[in-house]
Amino acid sequence: MAAQQALSAASVYRIWRAHRLQPHRTRTFKLSTDPAFVDKLVDVVGLYVNPPEKALVFCVDEKSQIQAWQRSQPGLPMKAGRVGTMTHDYKRHGTTTLFAALNVLDGTVIGTCLPRHRHQEFRRFLQVLAAQTPADLDIHAIVDNYATHKHPAIQRWLRRHPRFHLHFIPTSSSWLNLVEVWFAHLTTQQIRRGDFLSVQDLIDAINSYVHHHNDHAQPFLWTQPAERILEKVMKCRAISESLH
Repeated sequence: MAAQQALSAASVYRIWRAHRLQPHRTRTFKLSTDPAFVDKLVDVVGLYVNPPEKALVFCVDEKSQIQAWQRSQPGLPMKAGRVGTMTHDYKRHGTTTLFAALNVLDGTVIGTCLPRHRHQEFRRFLQVLAAQTPADLDIHAIVDNYATHKHPAIQRWLRRHPRFHLHFIPTSSSWLNLVEVWFAHLTTQQIRRGDFLSVQDLIDAINSYVHHHNDHAQPFLWTQPAERILEKVMKCRAISESLH
């Protein structure tokens, strides 16, 4: 910019600083174009802030293609003046998919690792969820719009298990599903720095994290009402449309 405007780099920097501009930084976003956005938003937020009686609310999703990678060389532990180290390259030993259900009430997680990510595996996980929850309580599961969750076989299973109710978040709105927050913690605290000798080693590490989390579980509290969220979304949409 300095060259294009025949200014010094220091002048450009002062102008940016005076107007609080940070051109070196960007943030990603995507506004949902779901025609049922409002209805789905109100439905899901309602489950968070005013859950139904005699029912459990779960945030359900899959973390697919988790890689069991083994670092090519052992790393060094951190010490005074030096961070811990790990090699940038690794050997792949395979992948697993974690199906997880976050209990909105108490923050505990029911999780199962399965080799694939199809409707058959999702049905197996629903059966696990049914077995590990009281039979006299309804189950409200918040899920995304992945085709697996809407498969005819899943619809048939739901008709045979009327206490289960699926609630779909709007498209491009993964931030509305609280289990995504838990997935982020799992990644940063257990997987990203991991060194796994096999897929089973990875699964054992995931299961260990789930058990430790459940021993110290705290719920993720949803505080924003649907009306406030809609105001922000409408404002962002108006700004986006005015610039294009």
